[in-house]
Amino acid sequence: MTPVGYSFSAPPGWHVPGGGWVPPEGWTPDPSWPPAPAGWEFWVRETVAAPSAPEPAPAPRAVPSVVAANALPGFVPERVEAVVLPEQDVLRRRVAELETEVGRLRAEVTVELDDERVLQDVGIYRYHHPLENAAEYKAELEALNVQIKEMVKAGEAVLASDMFTFNNSLARGRKMTAEFSKLMLRAYNAEADNCVRALRAGNVVTAKRRLESSVAAIAKLGTMMEMRVNPDYHALRLRELELTADYLMKLQVEKEEAREERERLREERKAEQELAAERARLDKEREHYLNALQALAASGDESAIADLNDRLQQIDQAIEQNDYRTANIRAGYVYVISNRGAFGPNIVKIGLTRRLEPMDRVRELGDASVPFPFDVHAMFFADDAVTVESDLHRAFAERRVNMINQRREFFFATPAEVRAVLLEQVGNLLEFADEPEATQFLQSKKYWPAEIAAPTGPSNATQL
Repeated sequence: MTPVGYSFSAPPGWHVPGGGWVPPEGWTPDPSWPPAPAGWEFWVRETVAAPSAPEPAPAPRAVPSVVAANALPGFVPERVEAVVLPEQDVLRRRVAELETEVGRLRAEVTVELDDERVLQDVGIYRYHHPLENAAEYKAELEALNVQIKEMVKAGEAVLASDMFTFNNSLARGRKMTAEFSKLMLRAYNAEADNCVRALRAGNVVTAKRRLESSVAAIAKLGTMMEMRVNPDYHALRLRELELTADYLMKLQVEKEEAREERERLREERKAEQELAAERARLDKEREHYLNALQALAASGDESAIADLNDRLQQIDQAIEQNDYRTANIRAGYVYVISNRGAFGPNIVKIGLTRRLEPMDRVRELGDASVPFPFDVHAMFFADDAVTVESDLHRAFAERRVNMINQRREFFFATPAEVRAVLLEQVGNLLEFADEPEATQFLQSKKYWPAEIAAPTGPSNATQL
C-alpha cells in the first residue's frame, strides 16, 4: 500500500457526511458535538494498492488551508501542504527540517568539554589498543583510514530501506533516499572529523559520547526511510577516535621521556665536564708541586720537602677520588630538599646528582620557575647513589605527587619521614635538617594581603 494523499477523519460523535467529505471553507464543528480525543489525527493518509505497471501518479487532493489548527486539534498544515509541493521543494523543506532538528538535538545534548574535568574523571590513562610507540599508532591509523574510505566508496556507510516510494514512484523514492543518505553521511562524518580534530590526550570519553549522540540523531531523523549509520562503519570511526587518543597520549609520553632524557644527559655532561676540569686543575697543581720539590731538593730543606710531599700525597688522593667518580657512574650525591613556599609544608623532592659541587644542582632547581629557593634537608655522597635513590622512591611510591610521570621526584612526605627511611638504609647520617629554613618565604609572607596569607603558606600551596 502506498500513501498518495490525505482524507478527513472525524472523531467519534461528529455528524459529518462520508464518502471523502472535505470541510468547506471556514467550516467549524458544531459546539454541541463532543470534543475530539486528545491527540486525535484529523488528517490521515489515503492508501491505494500499488499498480503492477508504472502509471502517472494521481494528483493528491489539496486540503483547504483555512481549516485552522486551533479549530481542529492535531491538524498539521505543513505536513499536508508538503504532499502537493514539487520534488525540489520537498527536498529543500526536508533539509531545512533536518538542520533545525540537528540544532535542537545539539542544544539538548550536554557534552562535557572540560579536558581537565575529563582527565580527572578517567584517572590514569589506559590505552585502548596498546602498541610500542607512536609510529606504530600512526601506521595503524593510516590502515584504518583506508578501511573507512572503502566503506564509503562501496556505499555501505549508511543503511536505508530501498522500498521507500515518493509520489507513488519507487525510483523517485530511491533517489530521495540516496540523497538523504549522502546528507546524513556528510553530517556524521563532519561530526566524526570534528571529534578527531578536537581530541586531546585523555578526553576520548567525551569524543565518543558526542559521536554516539550523532548516530542517535541520524537514526531518529531517518526513521521514515529506515535510515541509520552502519554499525560496522560507526565501529571504525570509534576505533579511529581510540587510536588517535592513544597516539596523542603515546606522543606526549615520548616527548616527555625525550625531554627528561635530554635533561639527564645535560646533567651528566655537566658532571663530566666538572670532573674533567677538576682533574686538569689537580694535574696542574701536582706538576707545580713537583717542580717546587725538585728546586728544594738541591737546598736540602728537609722540612719544606716534607710539607711538599704531604701536599703531593693529598693531591694524589684527590686525583684518585676524582678518577673513581669519573669511572663509577653510579656514585654521586643523594639529596632531600623541599620548597615550603612553592609546594607546601609536606612535600619533598628526593633526587641525586653527580656534580662535583652538588649545591649547584639545588640552585638550578630553585631558579625563576619557582618563587622561592629550595631548602636542603640532607645531602650525602654514596658509592651507589642510584640504588639509594631508587630505594627511597620505592619506599614512598604510593605517595608520589605525580602518579603519571615517574620521573617527577616529588612526594607527599615530611623530612622526618624521609630521615627515618634513610636511617634504615644507609645507617648513620652526619647531617639532616628536619625543619626547612624557608627564609624568603617567611619574610615575604608578612607583606602578603591578609586574605591570602595563611598559617601554612599560600592558600593554594597544598592544592596540587
